[in-house]
Amino acid sequence: MRAMVFDAPGKPLRLADLPVPDPGPGEVLLEIDACAVCRTDLHIVDGELADPKLPLVPGHQIVGRVAGGGQRFAAGERVGIPWLGWTDGDCRYCRSGRENLCDHARFTGYQLDGGYAEYAVADERFCFPLPESYSDVHAAPLLCAGLIGYRSLRQAGDGERLGFYGFGASAHIVAQVARHQGRRVFAFTRAGDEEGQRFARSLGAEWAGGSDERPPEELDAAIIFAPVGALVPAALRALAKGGVVVCAGIHMSDIPSFPYELLWGERGLRSVANLTRLDGEEFLRLAPEVPVNTEVEAFALDEANEALRRLRAGEIRGSAVLTL
Repeated sequence: MRAMVFDAPGKPLRLADLPVPDPGPGEVLLEIDACAVCRTDLHIVDGELADPKLPLVPGHQIVGRVAGGGQRFAAGERVGIPWLGWTDGDCRYCRSGRENLCDHARFTGYQLDGGYAEYAVADERFCFPLPESYSDVHAAPLLCAGLIGYRSLRQAGDGERLGFYGFGASAHIVAQVARHQGRRVFAFTRAGDEEGQRFARSLGAEWAGGSDERPPEELDAAIIFAPVGALVPAALRALAKGGVVVCAGIHMSDIPSFPYELLWGERGLRSVANLTRLDGEEFLRLAPEVPVNTEVEAFALDEANEALRRLRAGEIRGSAVLTL
């Protein structure tokens, strides 16, 4: 099979011819149709996440059809493979409904080979049936951008006035969910990104501006999708008393020191880590009800390096998706 392989930080992915993997007990073999490109993939190839499997096939927003193995899905059935690829099921986190925090978890496209390839294997317990109303390309971003965005929205509480710092793959999905819930959305982009601000307004944001600006009124909650630590004090400054800032990414640059008065007033600061299968089941039922429309830009498999470059440069509107 053709696959894009990551060998070491600082090196571009290479196109390789690899054996089709054999599914083990409880695993399914998928013939891949699409795999969305995530900022986490960028953190891995840029060396910002430690100890990936090497060599590695990246990618964890995988849509494909069952080509063998397993018992849960029928041959030819379309399923999705997300970031969370395996947990031990026995630790105190797994036993308390927090499998996303499992100390021994293994992640697709990080410790397990992922979807920048024509085939992949996955533990069938962690795969999801996908809503029929989405094409392969438009379903792929739901599997991480959507799932992490949804978990972040839940962690932000029920506040009406929501700020999104960074308006990319996750924010463009969760903004639609927030508007469906009757909330008000305030979008923050890179300074001067007028196209990104127009995109946010087209999806229901009532205000959009640069991340160096203050919104026209205080926020009840803010979700930081951009991996920029300096946005934490900026978001706290925009927050009403009792509000919360949620850091949605797996990696962020260092957070600068800030005066305690920004946190005082029962403001909260928390992170989101990974996802649970329950998150996936809930969100994939909700997405077609909203309905969430994913905006995508398609790339061929051998264009993965270009997709990553453009994501790094902030040149992708919505989600980049590799098609096979």
